[in-house]
Amino acid sequence: MLHADAERMAIPIVITLNGRQERLNVAPWVTLLDLLRGPMELPGTKKGCDHGQCGACTVLIDGQRVNSCLKLAVTLDGAEITTIEGLGQPGHLHALQQAFVDHDAYQCGYCTPGQICSAAGLMNEGHAHSREEIRELMSGNLCRCGAYTNIADAIEQVMGQQSGKNYKEAAE
Repeated sequence: MLHADAERMAIPIVITLNGRQERLNVAPWVTLLDLLRGPMELPGTKKGCDHGQCGACTVLIDGQRVNSCLKLAVTLDGAEITTIEGLGQPGHLHALQQAFVDHDAYQCGYCTPGQICSAAGLMNEGHAHSREEIRELMSGNLCRCGAYTNIADAIEQVMGQQSGKNYKEAAE
């Protein structure tokens, strides 16, 4: 019965997902997270708490970081959505992905996609100018393994590359 209700109540939306335009019919109660992991078959975005408290589901919507578990998919008509799969590919990693590898900024890896998407959004926002600001602005992304120091190192590395100098030196 639920399947028939979902089809009857579906709302058409058009999104740009990782650079590709997608025309979808979505039930009004489907979250972006469930859409990504279900019909879109993009498992990189993780379901952690499902309450917006852990950041494992962080993606970029129009360049801004958003907890996809709290966002209804039907509200995204016309939006550009980037998941971890859209940031880089094996053999051609995004600078943040490479920095996470370089700094061993993951342990179990479960939070890593959300951490990287959040870091990309953080950099788009342009509010972080020190290590302390990076840590504060990334505080919505939890890492149960405690790789916070390495995560901050990775983000600092990429911010330094983008500014053309060592970020730690630039912040002093």
